This record gives sequence, C-alpha cells and structure tokens, in this order.
Amino acid sequence: MPSRAILARELADLLKVMAHPDRVRLIEELRAGSLDVTALSDRLGIPPTRASQHLALLKAHRLVTERRDGRHHQYGLVDRSLASWLLDGARFVQARVAAELADRQALDAAASLWRDHQSTNGLESASDNTKGETHG
Repeated sequence: MPSRAILARELADLLKVMAHPDRVRLIEELRAGSLDVTALSDRLGIPPTRASQHLALLKAHRLVTERRDGRHHQYGLVDRSLASWLLDGARFVQARVAAELADRQALDAAASLWRDHQSTNGLESASDNTKGETHG
C-alpha cells in the first residue's frame, strides 16, 4: 500500500500550499482565465506585492503558470479543475459552519432559558450572592 501513502502525502502537500485565504481566493479568481497581478490584487483588495508572493508560491508548486505579455505577467491555473475542487470543498465548509451555527444558537437558547429561569425564581448569580459576605 505504499502508493496510497504517496497519494496521501501529495494531497497533504497540496492542501498545505493552498492553506491561506489569499491563495484560495487567487485560485478562485483564476478559474475564469488568466489575469495579471494588478487585476488580481484589485479584485482581492490586497497589495500587489502580497499577490505576487502568493502567485510565486503557487507557481513553484506547479499550480499556476506565468506568461509574459509585454511588461505584464499573466497568471493562470495549470488545471482549472482545481478551482472546481475548491468549490466542492466550499459545500463541505458551508455544511460544517451551518452545523456549528445551529449548535451555537442552541447553546444561546439554553443560556437564555437558564437566565429566564433564574430571574423568575428570584435567584441571584453566584457572584451576586457573595457580595458583602464575610467568610471566616
């Protein structure tokens, strides 16, 4: 089963390379076609130097190609299906976030019920009960 281990390592390396929000967004922007650094930095709202650094890393890992067009460097995805793969991952993230949100809302509702129960029964919080008390 060494081939499975190799594939797992390669996938882990790929995920490490993409493990930055700017790089994920760059890949998504390049899904439609090649763009230069200025266009990419404008679309992402990041400085061109930062976009260039991320593109250099993506290029070094053979995820992005670079083509000179006069003074401009055009960047594109080596394989556009990478952007589709990320979009598939977005569905997983959306489901996970929705579940976490539901959990948070349930916890908030439970805390609210506790507070309501406490106030209707005339109970004070533990910190309020100890005010003014002396121990000893």
